[in-house]
Amino acid sequence: MSLSRLNTFLKLAPTATAVRATAAPMQPQRHLSSAQAEPAHGHHFKTLVISTPKPFVFHVELHRPTKLNALNKQMWMEIKECFEGLSTNPDCRAIVVSAAGKHFTAGIDLNDMMNLGQQLAETDDVARKGVIMERMIRLYQDSISSLEQCPKPVITAVHKACIGAGVDLITSADIRYCTDDAYFQVKEVEIGMAADVGTLQRLPKAVGSQSLARELCFTGRRFEAAEAHSSGLVSRVFPDKESLLSGALALAENIASKSPIAVQTTKQSMTYSLEHTNQQGLDHIRLINKLNLQSEDFAQAVAAQLTKDDKPVFAKL
Repeated sequence: MSLSRLNTFLKLAPTATAVRATAAPMQPQRHLSSAQAEPAHGHHFKTLVISTPKPFVFHVELHRPTKLNALNKQMWMEIKECFEGLSTNPDCRAIVVSAAGKHFTAGIDLNDMMNLGQQLAETDDVARKGVIMERMIRLYQDSISSLEQCPKPVITAVHKACIGAGVDLITSADIRYCTDDAYFQVKEVEIGMAADVGTLQRLPKAVGSQSLARELCFTGRRFEAAEAHSSGLVSRVFPDKESLLSGALALAENIASKSPIAVQTTKQSMTYSLEHTNQQGLDHIRLINKLNLQSEDFAQAVAAQLTKDDKPVFAKL
């Protein structure tokens, strides 16, 4: 690239002093309460623990260990609220989801299902029963979809059991890691229902095989980490939970060091392209990049590459 073009890029970018003043890296904070982390308007969560272990990286931990992190109604609601808050939090650029205790999650909390049965019994009208069910299913669907709709990359770190709703959750994420003792199970058929909050739609795309996905969903059989890795459901396997979390957080830190405009646009385009033709995906990214290629992030990153300078520090988004 000519010197004149380099000068053009440099003119587009603010001075290094201004950039560093407006985009100083966050100081890592460990074991924050949800109010301190403020991922969702400062609300306290009872089923999640939020921390910021690295700059611009949020760690969301499922936290019902005595219940094997079974998803009750409160957890469904808090997952949705948490990810909707992180979606617009300028201090968040990447998210790691893990779980406390012995297992990642045992799936849906069946005690909640019993409570639902009691609620349905309060009316004899089938239409009103249908409205109750519609609202519940929509809440659970929106909760899981909040990971996919969040513009920040979401990395799930799975240890031991990931059952039922756990598979819904992780297939809505962008990247999946697990321990070598992890196992997965689409268990809904074993409790007399079809999965209805994302697995049937996302698992076939995650593993790239309709045959395998249908086998797993029709039978409810357990599949181990090795099969999950070979099928593409997870991209890396770690020997234990400690190394799993370390690897997931290192990946999140790497992603968070990149331009937030570049990363979030990449996720938006890849998610859009899953449900559209190649040409529609190309049209979509062209409309976005006609603005984003004029961003200061692009100018700074190109200038840093050309001058072999320090890594650029990007402003919050």
